[in-house]
Amino acid sequence: MVYEIEDRDSAAPVFGDWEESVIWSCLQGVMGHIYGNKKDRPDSAMAILGDFCFYAGKPDRELAAYRPEWCTQDFIIAVPQDFQWGQEIEKHYKDSARKVTRYAMKKEPDVFGRDRLADLVKALPDGYTLEPIEEAVYQYCKRESWCRDFVSQFPDYSFYQKAGLGIVAKKDGIPVSGASSYSAYLGGIEIEIDTKEEYRRKGLALACGARLILECLHRGLYPSWDAQNLWSVSLAEKLGYHFDHEYVAYEISGYGGEKTASGSNNYFCDSPTFIPGCML
Repeated sequence: MVYEIEDRDSAAPVFGDWEESVIWSCLQGVMGHIYGNKKDRPDSAMAILGDFCFYAGKPDRELAAYRPEWCTQDFIIAVPQDFQWGQEIEKHYKDSARKVTRYAMKKEPDVFGRDRLADLVKALPDGYTLEPIEEAVYQYCKRESWCRDFVSQFPDYSFYQKAGLGIVAKKDGIPVSGASSYSAYLGGIEIEIDTKEEYRRKGLALACGARLILECLHRGLYPSWDAQNLWSVSLAEKLGYHFDHEYVAYEISGYGGEKTASGSNNYFCDSPTFIPGCML
């Protein structure tokens, strides 16, 4: 059996010292969900938030195959804690799972040079402006595929205003680049950064990222960064981060309402919740 874990603290030992902000969001009850093989003190657990699912503890075939029935999502990035979990993912999803390499950046609270970040903000090209993501921009991002993940894990602007934080670069009043909180946890955010294709290689993402990090430092938040590719690693390093290690993940896609090889037809998604009174 698979259970949603209500006492999330009881699942914390399963994840150990895994330095992943998405896991922290789930364990803290800020966003996401925890599932396990037992209602209390599970041996195996998974943390689900948005596009990400992290598997930890004793490898469990049923948990690796489990997808919450209330979800309707066509894509997930599954991250195994170890090789054995990876094997369970491969056995269940077969050709639907594409093995990829991702890149973890070190979490170093005192590493950022404020003067350096301020200079990057000042280097914003002429004709562009930087603005915080307020309600009108939040609604714009919800409608646009290239920037949807700036706000997609926050079901409404009220939740984003309480828990999220973001900056966009505008051209002629329209957002064309930005850096925002993909997710939030107590004490920090996980950064999502992107630029509309025709505006790339102009330094816009760098300026947005620098401005967002400065805002996080001002608010006492840590801006966590996880890199999908080497371009993202390079951008992070320009902002002051240091590379930590590579890790294996599985991009699972193509469900589209069809059953997977194992016969399941549930889907992943996230229904974030917020702890009243917790101002991140």
